[in-house]
Amino acid sequence: MFVFDEINGKKVLKSTMLDGVEHFFTTRELPLFHGDIPELEAECEKNREIVKKYLGTNHLIKPVQKHTANIEKAQTGMDFDSVDALVLDDSDIAIYLNFADCVPVILWDEKLNKGAIAHAGWRGTEAHIVPKTVEFMKELFGSRTDDIIAAIGPAISMKHFEVDEPVFLRLMGCVDRDGFWKEAGHDDKYLVDLKLLNKIQLEETGVSRIDLCGYCTYDCNDIFFSYRKECGNTARHSAVLKLKEQKCQ
Repeated sequence: MFVFDEINGKKVLKSTMLDGVEHFFTTRELPLFHGDIPELEAECEKNREIVKKYLGTNHLIKPVQKHTANIEKAQTGMDFDSVDALVLDDSDIAIYLNFADCVPVILWDEKLNKGAIAHAGWRGTEAHIVPKTVEFMKELFGSRTDDIIAAIGPAISMKHFEVDEPVFLRLMGCVDRDGFWKEAGHDDKYLVDLKLLNKIQLEETGVSRIDLCGYCTYDCNDIFFSYRKECGNTARHSAVLKLKEQKCQ
């Protein structure tokens, strides 16, 4: 279940399934990345400082996202260009990725206290970025899918995500199951539920504990940014993750 909380009086969204890890999805009240609105950069810079103070860290890292399936481990002192998922094993670092209709997915291995954030637009979904991030965690950390909890955050809903037939056919090859699409009823167009498609991909990897957010960024444009609703002239909301420091027993 997703619930709203506040940071310095500014609204954020959290998953109750991820209570064991510091995480949230920002809203229009707390943008961290200006996106297509450069005049918001000063406000975003202030908000990043607010978030760092709230999380108790000096390191807030983001990649340059380009709708790839590239995954890297978050480390200080590095630039992450063309990276659309970061994995995290250092409790001194916080990470964030940015969204405006694409699907944000936070992963947390509750047993090993490792995590990740992935950015899944239709290109990333076609390229299996979320399942690949799960595999990355398994290979790098020894994570087990039974120990991973996933939160699929706010993103565009099926009724507003219309694609043409070539894109639809590419997405059809992403999973072995159906039920994530329907015909738009005109011009060989299709409506696709990207959030559900990523949920199905996660289930196919063996991850079963999945919190699926019901908020649509297009319909809830007063709360979240929407690239389609705002015709590309928009900032970004973010998915943020920081691991809690493990206490010695």
